[in-house]
Amino acid sequence: MLGMGLSLLVTVAGAITLGVYAQLAKRYDLTKLGEMPERTMVLDAQGVLLGRMHGENRIVVPISEVSPHFIKALLAREDSRFYSHGGIDYIGVARATVRNLKEGRVVQGASTLTMQLARNSYPDLNDRSFHRKLLEMMLARRIERMWSKDQILEHYVNRIFFGTGLYGIQRASQVYFGKHASQMNLSEGAMIAGIIRSPVRFSPFRNFEGAIKERDDVLKRLLSLKVITEEEELAARYADIALHAQPAFQSQGGYALDAVRRDLDRILEDHEIEDGGLIVYTTLNQELQIAAEQSVEKRLAAVEKLPGYKHAPKASFDGLWDGQQELASTPYLQGALTILDNETGGVLALVGGRDYRQSKYNRAVQGQRQIGSTVKPFVYAAALSSGFLPGSLIDDAPLQPGEIEGAGAGWNPQNSDGKFTGQQTLTTGLVQSRNTMTIRVGNYAGLDRVLNLLGDAGIGGSAERTPQVFIGNLGGNPRELTSAFSIFPNDGLRRRTFLIDKITDKAGNILYGTSVIESEIVTPGVAYLMRRILAQALDRGTGASVRNEHKFKDPAGGKTGTTNDYKDAWFAGYTDRVTCGVWVGLDKPQTIIDEGYGGRLAIPIWADVVKKAVELGYIAAGPRIEPPVTKVGLCRLSSQLASPACHASGTVYEDDLPLDMVPQGYCGAHAGVIAQPQPGYDRPRPRGPGLFDRLRGWFR
Repeated sequence: MLGMGLSLLVTVAGAITLGVYAQLAKRYDLTKLGEMPERTMVLDAQGVLLGRMHGENRIVVPISEVSPHFIKALLAREDSRFYSHGGIDYIGVARATVRNLKEGRVVQGASTLTMQLARNSYPDLNDRSFHRKLLEMMLARRIERMWSKDQILEHYVNRIFFGTGLYGIQRASQVYFGKHASQMNLSEGAMIAGIIRSPVRFSPFRNFEGAIKERDDVLKRLLSLKVITEEEELAARYADIALHAQPAFQSQGGYALDAVRRDLDRILEDHEIEDGGLIVYTTLNQELQIAAEQSVEKRLAAVEKLPGYKHAPKASFDGLWDGQQELASTPYLQGALTILDNETGGVLALVGGRDYRQSKYNRAVQGQRQIGSTVKPFVYAAALSSGFLPGSLIDDAPLQPGEIEGAGAGWNPQNSDGKFTGQQTLTTGLVQSRNTMTIRVGNYAGLDRVLNLLGDAGIGGSAERTPQVFIGNLGGNPRELTSAFSIFPNDGLRRRTFLIDKITDKAGNILYGTSVIESEIVTPGVAYLMRRILAQALDRGTGASVRNEHKFKDPAGGKTGTTNDYKDAWFAGYTDRVTCGVWVGLDKPQTIIDEGYGGRLAIPIWADVVKKAVELGYIAAGPRIEPPVTKVGLCRLSSQLASPACHASGTVYEDDLPLDMVPQGYCGAHAGVIAQPQPGYDRPRPRGPGLFDRLRGWFR
């Protein structure tokens, strides 16, 4: 009787224990089984997959896209009665209990795939306690009631860890064998199934012989279960396994996706970054991105072959590179560019260097190099905003001591050709990139006005308050400069540049969307006149090779830039639809090559990329609608409406001006060369911080 009572007591206690754990198991949300962190997908503007980032290194695939060889091997190895039990394999439990008692220690477990899935799905089930085991068993029973066997199997193969930072069968197959999970043969499937119990120890990359032994054990198990024939087992055991390895963590699309990642880090919350599994729709165009990368490499490799080029070419470095070391700066010639859609501000392509594997430094968005003469259009735009006109005469002569406000003693820049040409129109000063004229123009407009305009346009935020700014002594990068130049084709508006159009979850719910944010930097009239001048820079100025050498025929405008001793070469230009900025130089500033002008080194890349953009359909929808203009008689000396006295002095010319650019008064003084503001000229006061200053953070 005592024995029966004790047996009954044990039975009741067991039932109560199981009941308690059944209740505890109900606290777990089983819908979470299908929610697995995976890499966030990044798409281009046409929906083409550019790469993956963030989240666990996992790609979820349906069970129908997993090799049946792997499924058979997995079940043979881990749970041969999977399709016949209800979550707990009681036969396996009995067998494991007997063996463990015989050995006097735990040498065999009895976890089913369903129990393993429960343990891998909930972080608090990772300990080895008896409490965890009971809870795991009760959860397995719940899972089996809620999900079908194939669904459980699908969750399992996508969730489990396969070593080397890999989660899920798809990434394991890609990284180990370089193929989709559906393409694994019997030998490969058996190997992957064999390493599940100790994926770090038996990783084929770390311990190939150990992985082979595990494979052979799985094949023997398949044979003993009569899942495969002796002939199949023999063929699989002697099959060669080639590790066509892909990197576990790829470069993720190089510099363009590096820039996307930087923007995502500002947009997403930490948990969204860690969880991954999102879909990021970018503004990038993959075809244009590839063309831009190829052009940078091709054109710079050609520069390295020019007579007089004294630096080691990239090809020499490639021969010495170990394939692993990343450099903060490279010893070879570098280039960077950004091209954006004027209509939205969306970045279409971005290149931050020649080889992302060798250097992660993104020169398109991180670099700050002197921008040289590409600053001059903004100096001239400030002058036009101050009342000067394209036909106003400016003296191209040596600067006089004390003439330029704020200039240090002895500062006396020369023109690049060493010549002085006397009185020239404002247009000629920009088209021919005359330094002395530009400095005078900037001085007339006022340093504060120029700096304010540059700041609103998105460059020169840390520029020193010195007239050296007028000829490019300030830093910038291709993304900033491209955005700034877009004000000219955009009728004076600057639209916030962006790479990320929207972010959704897998269900299509929009988590983030980008709207167009714009601000007026110069008036439409000033932008119109600047377009007229910058078009001439391509027709007969420093950017003429765009037309005569590279045969680019579409309406366009732009400006070259070259810094002292040819350390930096720039070109920034636009069509009605796109704007593109290009930089060429060495990471440690030094002379690239003698006469390494922007027109020689940067324009070829610009022409390649913008031609490709036009080919891809990035053209204006119709003819540009220009602002209304009127023909007026003007005085070249005062930039005012011509008076009878101006006619008598021969300083009159006619020009078509937008209505908002027509002077409001008649010339009152016209004799002599304009070296100071004319009597009666009231220099506009610098504007204080405005809307765009408050929004500037969006553009950085």
